[in-house]
Amino acid sequence: MPRTSWIRRTLAALAAAVLLPLGAAGCASGHHGGGGISPSPVGKVLDGTDDTGRHLREVDKKDAPQVAVEVTPDPAGGWDVRLTFRHFRCSPPGTGATAVGGRGLVHLFVDGRRIARLRSHGYHLPAGLVPHGTHHVTARLYADDGTVWAVHGKPVQSTADITVSDPAPAGPSAGTTTPAART
Repeated sequence: MPRTSWIRRTLAALAAAVLLPLGAAGCASGHHGGGGISPSPVGKVLDGTDDTGRHLREVDKKDAPQVAVEVTPDPAGGWDVRLTFRHFRCSPPGTGATAVGGRGLVHLFVDGRRIARLRSHGYHLPAGLVPHGTHHVTARLYADDGTVWAVHGKPVQSTADITVSDPAPAGPSAGTTTPAART
């Protein structure tokens, strides 16, 4: 009987020595080989990307984050951009690169060019970024891992058109949302 116990303990120790390193490798830092996007329990990362090359993170429309953008002239010059969110909140600086439902940051674009990454509800748009003419100001929602929140394969975003004329800018402009961001 003592010999059987010794054999069982030895086999158990050998099995643990072999299996523990394999289990630890699977629970590493959350990154996986290839440098891609780490899996997350939130939504599904699609093969498609937005126009900046970021992968789309598909979520159900019912719980999808939403954004609305309003741009108003600032009496001191430039434009004030105000964002309102539904099912979304901005993550604080230093947040880890993991997608968490309804959290992340906003990329602000003027005529398709990114001008700011925001973690707040507002931004002052300098007059120099919007010369004479009509311009499109777009707010797009991103998860903290850099993926774009999406519904039905389209980024969750809102766009406001502003027209700059001389000598004073036009009145406020409320954004129009893409089908992905509508309620």
